[in-house]
Amino acid sequence: MNFGSIEYLNLLPFQTFLKKRIKQSAPRMNLRKKCAVPSDINKLFHSRKVDAGFISSATSKRCRCTDAGIVGRGRVYSVLLLKGKRKDDTASASSNLLAKKLGLKGEVMIGDRALRYYLEGKEALDLSLEWQKQKRLPFVFARLCYNKNGAFYKKIAHEFIHTKVKIPQYILKEAAKKRGISPKDARWYLEHIHYRIGKKEKKALEIFLRNS
Repeated sequence: MNFGSIEYLNLLPFQTFLKKRIKQSAPRMNLRKKCAVPSDINKLFHSRKVDAGFISSATSKRCRCTDAGIVGRGRVYSVLLLKGKRKDDTASASSNLLAKKLGLKGEVMIGDRALRYYLEGKEALDLSLEWQKQKRLPFVFARLCYNKNGAFYKKIAHEFIHTKVKIPQYILKEAAKKRGISPKDARWYLEHIHYRIGKKEKKALEIFLRNS
């Protein structure tokens, strides 16, 4: 089975969970991961080159999805809008559309690059917070969707959103070093990312995907 995995820090808890889940499986799952930025994962998924993956909610309208995703309930610190002329982030889909639907102009910046930008003390709007201010709802940036093996991925999603994932310090240190931030900042950041898509999140998705 091929799985499309977003390469950003926000999916470290799921990657840690999945690695442990695979080790505990008997027989061992033959699951191959392809890591890339969100826009590339979208292309792999929609061309059916991966069986499943976290795809941008903006492209998920007609997809078969689970109740797992990447959710912001207020600030997420890694989806920013910088002052200036309108400019999309080529790695994004949901965040570019989000800025437009909020009626905001500027440069969209997402992922680990945006997180470093925030940690350096630079000014920008947090698009997740701006959505919450306008809609009084959380925002779903990505959804775990599948092309096949639905029962398997639904089970994985259910287990993940009901598991408190503990990330070993050595994994956190390695991930932080790769992104040029401290382990302390990495752990702090992950406290602001959520993964369960419940009633409020589904309502937010309906509003976001309307007329899309």
